[in-house]
Amino acid sequence: MKIFNSLEEIKDIEETVVALGNFDGVHRGHQQIIDRTVKSAEAAGLKSAVFTFSNHTRTLLKNMPPVKNILYAEEKAEIIESLGIDYLFNIPFTREIMNMSPERFVQEILVDKFRIREAYCGFNYSFGHKAQGTPEVLMQEGRKYGFGIHIQEPFKIDDIVVSSTYIRELIHEGKLERCTKFMGRMYAIGGEVVVGNKLGRTIGFPTSNIMIDDTMVTPPNGVYITYCTYNGVRYPSVTNVGVKPTIGSYKKNVETHIFDFNKELYGKKIKVEFVKMTRPERKFDSVEELSHQIQNDCIAAKAYHREHCE
Repeated sequence: MKIFNSLEEIKDIEETVVALGNFDGVHRGHQQIIDRTVKSAEAAGLKSAVFTFSNHTRTLLKNMPPVKNILYAEEKAEIIESLGIDYLFNIPFTREIMNMSPERFVQEILVDKFRIREAYCGFNYSFGHKAQGTPEVLMQEGRKYGFGIHIQEPFKIDDIVVSSTYIRELIHEGKLERCTKFMGRMYAIGGEVVVGNKLGRTIGFPTSNIMIDDTMVTPPNGVYITYCTYNGVRYPSVTNVGVKPTIGSYKKNVETHIFDFNKELYGKKIKVEFVKMTRPERKFDSVEELSHQIQNDCIAAKAYHREHCE
């Protein structure tokens, strides 16, 4: 997959079938749009493409709260590539683009830059100045420039429309099993392992610590059954998300104990996938009581892994 990070980079590309949208979670609804895009491009002998913005469109809007990301940029690109896309147009959302009329947006970006022959989008796709561009406007412009439009109706699971907003709510509430159902994969947090307080090692439960990225949506403080991937290998694990109230005052982080693993991971990159929450984080009266609870957490997590995940 070739990634274009600016409009200026896009020159003399082949004609495309383009999936349009934020794709901020690449959830099951997004996956269906992308799958249809890939199949259509293959049938027509064209290049398949995804057009999305590298920053959320709300970042330029005044008095709007920031939107937390579900995926890291590189993770999003990897997932899109795995779905068979040829081109990823990962373009910054600028004031110039924000102020474009829908007609200018179509002509200067979709037609002139992307050489679009077909477009796929969701029922609620919007574009152009003040989001005046709708799927209906896109259809009108398609007739004008000679490209086809395919609009996906709401994609539902359990009679609920799959959306990034709903998935953020599930993560925020710690409903990770349901989140997996809607995303089509487990919610994950990745990053470089940093030095912690090393308490886990002294009580027999060494952990690998990742700092929380404030731009990402995160689950509530608690203990989770997880998988931890390091160097391409996926290990059963148990993870605490929180501030370690029993032993002091710490910034919220992710600390993972990998079962039957004794390698030192400081400075290494890992990815933690969340299966389910087992209990909320709480303050214990002593380190001994905390250690006893961690033992129980590990026993429960190992039992779950044996029963469900092997």
